[in-house]
Amino acid sequence: MLQHITLTLAREPDFPEGSAECGYDMVAPLDAAGHLDPEAWHKVKAQCRVRRFWIGEDDRSGLLVHQAGGVHGATWKIDYDPKASDEDESGYRLETHQFVANEYVSIRDGGGHPHTFKITEIHPA
Repeated sequence: MLQHITLTLAREPDFPEGSAECGYDMVAPLDAAGHLDPEAWHKVKAQCRVRRFWIGEDDRSGLLVHQAGGVHGATWKIDYDPKASDEDESGYRLETHQFVANEYVSIRDGGGHPHTFKITEIHPA
């Protein structure tokens, strides 16, 4: 089932209290246990949109993409431009995380720097 998921920046050196003004809004398929569902993604991938919002920067829009590779044989990334891969952002073991409110996930920005985000909201898309 497609879910609307909001992630906000957790504490890090530049944001010691975290920030609700930095994060992601995404639409993604989750299975009954709250994990990203690659089989469902294949059926609805055009609807799996991501909006990155960051204080002081323009919002960016992209697609949530599941692709071969990674530690468990596949990985999830955010693709902002299908013609270029230098701006993609990759999730850190997103395939193993349970997407439930108040849990944490990590995403590497386009420069390869990891950031931790708190799952602040999930509801049907």
